[in-house]
Amino acid sequence: MAMEFKRRLPIPMEIREEMPLSAELTAKKQAFDAEVAKVFTGEDTRKVLIIGPCSADREDSVLEYMNRLAKVAEEVKDKLIIIPRVYTNKPRTKGTGYKGLLHNPNPEAPDDLLEGVKAIRHMHLRVIEETGFFTADEMLYPSNYQYLVDLLSYVAVGARSVENQEHRLVSSGISVPVGMKNPTAGSTTVMLNSIYAAQAHQSFIFRNWEVECDGNPLAHAVMRGYIGLDGRTYPNYHYEHLERLAERYTEHAGYANPAAVIDCNHDNSGKRPLEQYRICKEVLDSCRRNESISKLVKGFMIESYLEDGNQPVDGGVFGKSITDPCLGWEKTDYLIHEIAERV
Repeated sequence: MAMEFKRRLPIPMEIREEMPLSAELTAKKQAFDAEVAKVFTGEDTRKVLIIGPCSADREDSVLEYMNRLAKVAEEVKDKLIIIPRVYTNKPRTKGTGYKGLLHNPNPEAPDDLLEGVKAIRHMHLRVIEETGFFTADEMLYPSNYQYLVDLLSYVAVGARSVENQEHRLVSSGISVPVGMKNPTAGSTTVMLNSIYAAQAHQSFIFRNWEVECDGNPLAHAVMRGYIGLDGRTYPNYHYEHLERLAERYTEHAGYANPAAVIDCNHDNSGKRPLEQYRICKEVLDSCRRNESISKLVKGFMIESYLEDGNQPVDGGVFGKSITDPCLGWEKTDYLIHEIAERV
């Protein structure tokens, strides 16, 4: 056989029962999710800010970051709803290297998926229980979403996954906002088709069950830039990009709650994290100049950690990214307050 079946892993229900979310926090999450939904439906004029490390690699530094972030979130809560990035599985362009906490609970050790499925839930739970935040993660593997289904208030579908049928169908059955990124080649048509599919009624097989979903009206666009045919990175957050998106992405065209989140890093910044401040500022200026853009743009994604930049997996600097470069804490604190003043 091409596959070696090494061992049976716990199913999501078993992990959720082993590490449950309390009834009190479950009720708080329902209230928080309702607040976030109102931003995407246009009932709340605040912006969402999905912010945090490129990858949540270790609990101690992630919790240090999240406790600092919680204090800032309280200061800007009248203008921004902050949902922290706790991204525990990472897509890799060439399929090799560090793949996130799910694969590598110890980044310097070999894969251990049994400990990984426990580690991802443990980290999300610690963030929720110790800071009061509810979290965001990327749905890299749709079948694994159920390990975190009761904890996440935001789900991202990445640029490499957005054309995948299973990602689109599972997104239709998620009850919180799902951000569908434009693919790495940049096609907004592909992204809009993915949103349409995620908002539609669907029937499919999931984890050996025949399931049916009514569609997710909170599925929306995430603009993250793209890679051109010349191999260079190109942005798609400028005024004319958002203006064209607003013209195509409408209720008249069959979309519920047209909404876009601007990913300020990745190909929009050319992975230069210090550019994230400039990008936020420009997008907010576009919102002031154009009512259609203002209605469409619901928030930002920002990659941020304790220290500026990134390092190798064995770099040893506490709170410095081991995947894409991030904005350090002092600049993050400044940027969040600047966004809140300009919203």
